Amino acid sequence: MKKIFITLLSLVTITVQAQVSKTWVPDLGNGMYKNPVLNADYSDPDAIRVGDDYYMVASSFDAVPGLPILHSKDLVNWTLIGHALKRQPPFDHFSATQHGNGVWAPAIRYYNNEFYIYYPDPDFGIYVTKAKTITGPWTDPVLIEGGKGLIDPCPLWDDNGKVYLVHGYAGSRAGIKSVITVKQLNTEGTKVIDEGKIVFDGHEQDPTLEGPKFYKRNGYYYIFAPAGGVSTGWQLVLRSKNIYGPYERKVVMDQGKSPINGPHQGAWVDTKTGEHWFLHFQDKGAYGRVVHLQPMKWVNDWPVIGIDNDGDGKGEPVLTYKKPNVGKTYSIATPAESDEFNSNELGLQWQWQANPKATWSFMNPANGSLRLYSDKIPDSAKNYWDVPNILLQKLPAEIFTVTTKLAFKPNPRLEDEKAGLVMMGLSYAYISVKSKKEGLYIVYTTCKNADKGKAETEKVLGKLDGNTVYFRIKVSAGAKCNFSYGSNGNTFTEVPDTFQAEVGKWIGAKFGLFCTRTTQTNDSGYADVDWLRVE
Repeated sequence: MKKIFITLLSLVTITVQAQVSKTWVPDLGNGMYKNPVLNADYSDPDAIRVGDDYYMVASSFDAVPGLPILHSKDLVNWTLIGHALKRQPPFDHFSATQHGNGVWAPAIRYYNNEFYIYYPDPDFGIYVTKAKTITGPWTDPVLIEGGKGLIDPCPLWDDNGKVYLVHGYAGSRAGIKSVITVKQLNTEGTKVIDEGKIVFDGHEQDPTLEGPKFYKRNGYYYIFAPAGGVSTGWQLVLRSKNIYGPYERKVVMDQGKSPINGPHQGAWVDTKTGEHWFLHFQDKGAYGRVVHLQPMKWVNDWPVIGIDNDGDGKGEPVLTYKKPNVGKTYSIATPAESDEFNSNELGLQWQWQANPKATWSFMNPANGSLRLYSDKIPDSAKNYWDVPNILLQKLPAEIFTVTTKLAFKPNPRLEDEKAGLVMMGLSYAYISVKSKKEGLYIVYTTCKNADKGKAETEKVLGKLDGNTVYFRIKVSAGAKCNFSYGSNGNTFTEVPDTFQAEVGKWIGAKFGLFCTRTTQTNDSGYADVDWLRVE
């Protein structure tokens, strides 16, 4: 175990240094950057500039804490600085796994010295949460309009004092999609006050029109909206001199001849030096929807996003480009991945698969470890798809290795307690240490079509001497995963099978940690996780 005694100043220094990824760094160090600027599943990004700072939010679905907030000074080097949603309402509903539900595409805005995040829950309606500072505290979410299928909201404070909201519809709940609606909000931005009007219908040219973002420039109202589907779509921009239209339509970016499929849905931001940029996602299957940064310019009051090689007013994505001119150069930084568990707080990269119980985990900085207490698998659970106490993070790159060291101390009165390392998705696999009457065993478990309630397949790999074990997942191109284990951290025995990681529900695969049991008693065993390192 690690025992570290350091001053607050040195802790800050270590934290900053730890942010630089060993798997993906978009800043090339020569004034250029490469896409994606976030090679992880921050889907449906929205961003703003406040002074010299850029802030981004993204969808989080059922993961808790939700509504991740990222920060950058130059649009290339991003760090994860917090979450606006500590627990997801309705609390009882999200105490169980709710794959694909919860927080869909949010919007972040700064108005009158306050941050606003509007987010949709497709089953309950549109919420807003506010904060005076970006790190919170954030207010409890307020439901500004209830209803099924209301998605992808974005507000606009007009210069006439009125406040408007644009949003789309989820066909799975509303029974209609591909239309964009504008509604009026009260002056506080906390309640929809009219029925609104459909301002654009995308059925004929722009199927699956959704994700609108609202702006005003040079007397035009602009709605930036993706269409054409998550993995195959294009970026549409609508403009009108009247907020309710009629709106002109223009495709301003698509894949073109680039290898970047479906480049769309995101945020227009500017720099103090007068440049314009656009952040959007690309769907990469099991790796999730990663975030790209594109140059943007205005031509005849239309945006052109990416590089327009043929001059038709429609751009295509860049793979490398000159970094934004923000007036100075900033240090390389990336979101956290590895965790030494030396702090009083869990790393910001971690999210549970449901609203957590206080008894699931305990930070033990004196020993430099995370203690995971075993929690009983729900009676209704057919497999780990339905287990809420799984602690996960996003895949950070196409090729990487994750290794963890843990000591497992099961309740001697129980059998079938487990602790291990998992790759989670519609199908999943994990390697774990399992308690039996005869001792502790290393087991490898797979579950194909877990989302359909299929049963796990388990292989016993051997008996564990002692209670400390190292687990590893090596992820290669195409999200192929090879699991291994060892007793000393130097020599690893590889599981002969290769597991193909799969997407989750609207998300990429995730990896992480768990500690479970199958029976209820008056006490639990636990796993002390010494560290988890991503390289």
